[in-house]
Amino acid sequence: MTFKEYLYERPNMEWIGTEFKTYLKTFSTANDLETQEQAMKALNKLRSKFHTQCQLVNIRHSIDANDEFYRIEQDYIDTIKPIFQGYVTDYYRALMASPFRLELEQRWGTQLFQLAEQAVRAFHPDIIEDLQQENKLMTEYNKLIASAKIQFEGDERTLVQLDPFMRAADRTMRQRASEAYYRFMEDYELEFDRILDDLVKVRTGMAKKLGYQNYVELGYARMNRTDYNAKMVANFRLQVLDQIVPLASRLRERQCSRIGVDTLRYYDEDLSFKDGNPTLKGDSDWVVANSAKMYAEMSPETNKFFTFMMENGLMDLVSKKGKQGGGYSAFLSDYHAPFVFANFNGSSSDIHDLTHETGHAFQMYESRHFQVPEYNIPTYEAAEIHSMSMDFFAWPWLKLFFEEEADKYKFHHLTSAVLFLPYGASIDEFQHFIYEHPERTPAERREAWLNIERKYLPERNYEGCEYLERGGFWHKQGHIFTLPFYYIDYALAEICALQFLKRLIRDYEAAWADYLKLCREGGSKSFTNLVEVAGLMSPFEDGCIASIVVALEQQLYEMDDAISRYEPLQN
Repeated sequence: MTFKEYLYERPNMEWIGTEFKTYLKTFSTANDLETQEQAMKALNKLRSKFHTQCQLVNIRHSIDANDEFYRIEQDYIDTIKPIFQGYVTDYYRALMASPFRLELEQRWGTQLFQLAEQAVRAFHPDIIEDLQQENKLMTEYNKLIASAKIQFEGDERTLVQLDPFMRAADRTMRQRASEAYYRFMEDYELEFDRILDDLVKVRTGMAKKLGYQNYVELGYARMNRTDYNAKMVANFRLQVLDQIVPLASRLRERQCSRIGVDTLRYYDEDLSFKDGNPTLKGDSDWVVANSAKMYAEMSPETNKFFTFMMENGLMDLVSKKGKQGGGYSAFLSDYHAPFVFANFNGSSSDIHDLTHETGHAFQMYESRHFQVPEYNIPTYEAAEIHSMSMDFFAWPWLKLFFEEEADKYKFHHLTSAVLFLPYGASIDEFQHFIYEHPERTPAERREAWLNIERKYLPERNYEGCEYLERGGFWHKQGHIFTLPFYYIDYALAEICALQFLKRLIRDYEAAWADYLKLCREGGSKSFTNLVEVAGLMSPFEDGCIASIVVALEQQLYEMDDAISRYEPLQN
């Protein structure tokens, strides 16, 4: 079956509730391990069916937010998911109290029980209505972003479709496109503030009901962080501030000189070369065809995976009107199939989006054998290692997409990875501020953002854009609205991916073997344990970032100098 043939049936919550409670009673009253495991199997099958239907709605609604049928179904799913979460939490409680827990841990591993404990800490029936309201607010934000219809250069464009113009070599074009983008954001500034304000209130309310001081600790529990806490994350941010921010400042200085501007403005930041960023040499179909060639040569496993994705229509890649922004991968467990959602717009970022999301999807494909659904996908920060590392494992094939500009893309990619780290830390610190001080007004939040930004991104210059000057930039970061505390996971994973880069340059086959081993572990272990499986140094360990920053800077400067030497930039 192809994705288009996957059948959606609205989940019948009355039937699901009856079935779930029947299986759960069998599990809870079992007098032997075999009976309990049979009940687990039945419960997991029911969970798989429910989650598959939810994912089908989410994907099809993302592809076309204007589709009335799936808009209604998304609203329905937003309402019933918290109810189902309550059923699963009851199962987790029974699992933790099982008289056969030791035997179950020996068979399925301890991570399942650690995740169960986090889930129990993060849910109570008293917060079901709050969760429903949270879902509605998150959907409202996504719809607002997807609603953009901006007249620019003779056509109506979405926010994603403005991106190539915002990266144009012509500075006037970059400025005009950026102004159009942020004009839309400013038009809905009060709406963005109101949505976040409502989200902070509902999330803080849930935390209070569950006995937490504020949402931070609840947020960490909801993110399934079993082996680190906010204090360890704060220490990681300090490493970024101490080791990466100075390097990023030096990279920005060189960028300013390289692209030939006196002062780097906000609309200059994404341009790496004066004559323009590296460009794709074909359209989206050509990109997919060359991706098939890349994955066929990369390994037998990636060849089998990407062929499966293409043959079954499991990718929707091109930006279009009504399509929600961003990119993601999802797992349709009933079909043992990943799905890749992206927004190709003809820029070089299309390759990053493809390799990033296929990195996620490849892990899901390699982990599809797990009978425990919790193990099909790891916790968020571990999952991002797969995606960000795949971006680097694709380096030997970049000529397929960029031809003579392959080295320019490598430099742009690596520079972007380093420059991202301070931004990732700033978003995380901002979110801690938001939920540690839930009473703050929208104006106070914007001021806090500006202060944090000055610390981590000291070169950022918003001159000429009043909306950004008063602290509105974070409105565009959907994770703040829909996945609180997720964003630092990208930074943690990037440090792991940069370690893989050092290794694959030295010994590609050995690095790939460890990467494949990591993918096949799925979510069966916690983040730090998965990092150890991959033979990497934990980002939380003091000295981790310092151990790679010197080599990074040397490699970046050598690449910069080499590109400038053999490929003179045009005036």
